[in-house]
Amino acid sequence: MSENPTRQASDDGAGGPVVRRGRPAGDRAAKRAELLKAAASVIAQEGYANTSLRKVARRAGCTTGAVTYYFANKEELVAALAEDRFDGFDAMLAAGRGGPDVRALLERWLLRSSDDPEFWPVMSQLLIHARYEPAFAAAIERRYARHRGELASLLAAGQAQGTVRDDIPADLLADQLGAMGDGWMMMFPIEPERFTPSRLQALLDAAVTLIAPPPGARRASVRER
Repeated sequence: MSENPTRQASDDGAGGPVVRRGRPAGDRAAKRAELLKAAASVIAQEGYANTSLRKVARRAGCTTGAVTYYFANKEELVAALAEDRFDGFDAMLAAGRGGPDVRALLERWLLRSSDDPEFWPVMSQLLIHARYEPAFAAAIERRYARHRGELASLLAAGQAQGTVRDDIPADLLADQLGAMGDGWMMMFPIEPERFTPSRLQALLDAAVTLIAPPPGARRASVRER
């Protein structure tokens, strides 16, 4: 199959067919990652509605045609960005499979904002966008389900080791932790001054306390079985 399919151009990237020109020079994976980073930056600063392929190209220092070689339109670009963000979540969970250190997992997750200040603003915009785009919502639902399943497995391992409370099913704990994280994620762009490093640590401590086995709870749970 040709690497240079021709389509009608759409400069604002709002949807529809586009022209994909010849393959740009350079490493494909690196260029794609660069464009996703540029898209995240535009979305974080200007919001999803004000994001266009032209702005992404400008931020990446390339032409709009170079962007459309990798992503047919804005929807395809944003879908790839969402997949990339969830890949980051999966990588955090994978790091904990050797031993279910729930605190370390939550710390990596909660302190993601310190490493990437655009992460939460971008994710909040993607979740809002999913509310109005059924196809995009289905993709988000699929990745969230996989993420919750992996998190529930880690929590179940912690329950087996006695480091996580076992009076609440692991899948419900995963839902609760996910809901807390989503709430923080939605509010962080609105009131970033509330999420200071010390408060992030306090939130982490509180989350760990909430899922830790209460005194005597594990023994009572065993007797009831």
